[in-house]
This record gives sequence, structure tokens and C-alpha cells, in this order.
Amino acid sequence: MFLDLNEEQNLIRETAREFAEAELAPIAAALDRGEQQEQFLDNLKKLAELGFMGLNVKADYGGAEAGTIAFSVALTEIARACASTAVTFSVSNMVCEVIQAVGSEEQRRLYIPKICSGEFLAGAFALTETGAGSDPAAMTTIAVRDGGDWILNGSKIFITSAPYAGVFVVWAVTDRNVPKGKGISCFLVEAGTPGCIVGRAEEKMGQHASATNEMLFQDCRIPGSALMGKLNDGFRVAVAELAGGRIGIGSLGLGIGQVAIEQATRYALERKQFGQTISNFQAIQWKIADATTELEAARLLLMNAAFRKEQGKSYSKEASMAKLYATEAANRACYEAMQIYGGYGYTGEFPVERYSRDARITTIYEGTSEIQRLIIAREVLRSYT
Repeated sequence: MFLDLNEEQNLIRETAREFAEAELAPIAAALDRGEQQEQFLDNLKKLAELGFMGLNVKADYGGAEAGTIAFSVALTEIARACASTAVTFSVSNMVCEVIQAVGSEEQRRLYIPKICSGEFLAGAFALTETGAGSDPAAMTTIAVRDGGDWILNGSKIFITSAPYAGVFVVWAVTDRNVPKGKGISCFLVEAGTPGCIVGRAEEKMGQHASATNEMLFQDCRIPGSALMGKLNDGFRVAVAELAGGRIGIGSLGLGIGQVAIEQATRYALERKQFGQTISNFQAIQWKIADATTELEAARLLLMNAAFRKEQGKSYSKEASMAKLYATEAANRACYEAMQIYGGYGYTGEFPVERYSRDARITTIYEGTSEIQRLIIAREVLRSYT
């Protein structure tokens, strides 16, 4: 693999960095306090105008056709400034990709351009349920035929961007008489459809500006054309798309970890104790060295997974490895950054406190670290049989 970015990828990374520094970083602390939500939504529109909401989507549907590597490096830059914007950006891109991958031509032309252009501020995945988190095959939301339509009933939880998403990718059981996971289908449900209800907002530890809500489906009638892909093939679609989403969340974690340790390093060069800057102490130097090394390893794992996806090669194991390592490394980097700041790191005066809260969820969503280890082990063991 050639590790240098090409000209287009470099341009996208620099554009993302400039936008993040100019538009996202200045308001990130206010967003964390629950302020300037209007500006948060406005920035999603600006990202779409820059062509960032469909980075790995064909130009025919309004995308940039820049590829997975460009998506990863852009997401890392955005996460360095605002993790809430980054997760919304990540999920919206993945919604475009799943529609492009398994949607009909009519569905592609109807929905993808609306996300890419910013007409829809976001797209959302409605997969997780109270009893179906790490085990999505256990979902109970059901879709029943009624003439030429489908009727959806059930509920979903932890749905990113639910209040301002224009379209939801919804998974539901369509055949209860087959083995678990075999009778699940995938649907596209537009916001505002009667019976599609945005429910309670979660009060979260971090990433406060990104809305996370319960979704309720109460006799929600959708047309037969809302079925995406083949009937009863939805579980396979979910598994495939989660692999791509793991590159996104790993990249998000990487960005948070990078900015945390970089700011801690600058602080160490200024903070004096015992008559000298704390950067002179080996204890501090080793924290910086270890965190920086781990984050660079995480970056390379992410680039490998993104490269394999771009090349059309299998990448499930590599995506899980990258997501596992990058998000765990990000949490360690934030912990060490807070330790370098000392007592100040525990206060809201410095952003490392926010970084630590924002990073924590990255080891949980899009598949917990424990699930990633199961996937990696399964793939390794399979290679020996």
C-alpha cells in the first residue's frame, strides 16, 4: 500500500481542516453546553455545500466520488474540532452509501442527492433496540404487508440525528417463521411519515450537540417501494454497512485522541513545576511518546481498512481491528492528556475534559470493543480452518 495521500485526498483533508478550525472549533465548547444548536445545523448544511456529505458516493447522485480514504481523513479533521459534528457527518455518509449499495435506482436518485446537497440535514440509521444492541438479529420491530404497503410497529433507541434527519434506514422483521436474523428487511422511511415518531432525547455523557433519540413506529404506513434491497436480506445489509461505519467511528476517535495529546504536549511545554517545564520530566515525555505512537498505529490501521474497502477487497476484520485499536487508543490518549494537565484537566477551563467525555462513546457505538474482538477472532479462526 502507498501510504501518502494523493492530491485530491490531501485537498479534501486540508479543506476539512480549514473548515473545522474556522467554523467548528470556535463553537464546540458552546455546543457542549447546549448552546448554538442553530449554528450546529447550519454547519451541517455547509459541510454538504463543500461536498462532504457524500464523499464515497457517485457523482451521478450528487456525491464527490472521493473514496473511503478521503472520507476517513476528512472525518478525523472534523472530529479534532467537534465530535458531535463528526458523528453526524459519519452517519449521513454511511446512509448515502447503503442506499447507493442496495437501493433501487429510484431510491438512489430520490434520497442520496437530498443528503449530499444539504436539503436533508442528515440521514439516520434505525437499527438498535432495547433488546437488540450488540445482537441486532434479536430485534422485534415488525413490518407487515397490507395490500401494496407495509405497516411498521415497534421502537428503536440511540438513533443519531433523529430530530433533523430527512430519511431513516429502518430494519424490521418481515418473516417471524424463519430462524433468527433470516427474516429481517430494510426500509427507507421519510421524516414526517405518519406513525414515525421521534421520541425521548437521551441525556448523554458527551457529544451533546449530536441528538440521540428513541424512535417509535406506531402503525406507520409506508409504500411497497420503501423496501430497500431484497426481502428478508436486511440483516446481511446491516452487518455489511456496520463494517464501513467502523472505519468512520475509528477515524472519529483518532481525531479526538490526536487533538487531546497535541494540546497536552503544548501545555507541557508551558507548565512549570520544580523550576522547569514539565516537558523535561521523563514521566511526561513517556506519556506523550506512548500516546503519539499508539495514535499513529491507529491511523495506519484505519488507512489499511479504508484502502481495502476502496479496492473492493474484504475489509470486515481490518475495519474491526482499526475501530477497536483507534477508539481504545483515543481513550488512553485523552486519559493521559488529562493527567498531563493535572487538576486543570478535570475542569471545563480546558477542552481536554470535553475530549475525554466525547471519546468514551467511541468504544461503544458501531459495535463495542468486545464485539470487535469477537469479529476479529472469528475471522482469524476461520482462516485456519
